[in-house]
Amino acid sequence: MDLGLADRVFILTGASRGLGFATAQALVGDGARVVISSRDADRVAEAVDRLGGPEHALGVTADLADPSTPRELVHAAQERFGRLDGALISVGGPTPGTAASMSDDQWTTAFETVFLGSVRAARTFAAALPEGGAIGLVLSTSVKTPLAGLGLSNGFRPGLAMAAKDMADEFAPRGVRVLSILPGRFMTDRSRELFEAAPDPAAAAEAVAANIPLSRIGEPTEFGRVAAFLLSPAASYVTGVAVPVDGGALRAL
Repeated sequence: MDLGLADRVFILTGASRGLGFATAQALVGDGARVVISSRDADRVAEAVDRLGGPEHALGVTADLADPSTPRELVHAAQERFGRLDGALISVGGPTPGTAASMSDDQWTTAFETVFLGSVRAARTFAAALPEGGAIGLVLSTSVKTPLAGLGLSNGFRPGLAMAAKDMADEFAPRGVRVLSILPGRFMTDRSRELFEAAPDPAAAAEAVAANIPLSRIGEPTEFGRVAAFLLSPAASYVTGVAVPVDGGALRAL
């Protein structure tokens, strides 16, 4: 199936590795061009190289917590590639710990980065998109069910999903789609680091996989293909939804 991605341009935040990078690979593989951002300049440069170089990707070292970042990314896309057709917004996970154990400062910092940074980016990108544009927010299955030890995520991700739903209604008359994507467990570099820190890395990974109906941890490319489809013209009638990509792990509809 032709997803209609040829020559389209997408911004992907937090995309120097992990699920964002996997989505960038899927988009570029179908003919799109991408602007990727991350706080780590070395990782951004490496990611651009892996995506095929300047003809296919532009890297920007930036932090979504900075209010100027979304505008900078829009300008970069339009300056380099002459257009902007969509965006995937992803930020790193907040500090682990229960909701009650987090201090006021930790809640405030997470709000600035995870919540406000994402909302600011979404509204800025949406204002720059033409009819047919699309925005996806990479959230978490904590949108629908709490995750043990991730109180900040449990607090903010559901609100972001509802904000995305609200924006979907607001921007739909312009033909701009907004949706959320809820990843489950994927074998990203971060996941590997966590497993390797366990006394028995293989047993730790097996224990996680045992709680997933498909009996395995997902590969980032499996997320990337779904995200690329949802951002593409092939999904032109999909908006305002939260789409789990989790191997069936969520027990809620």
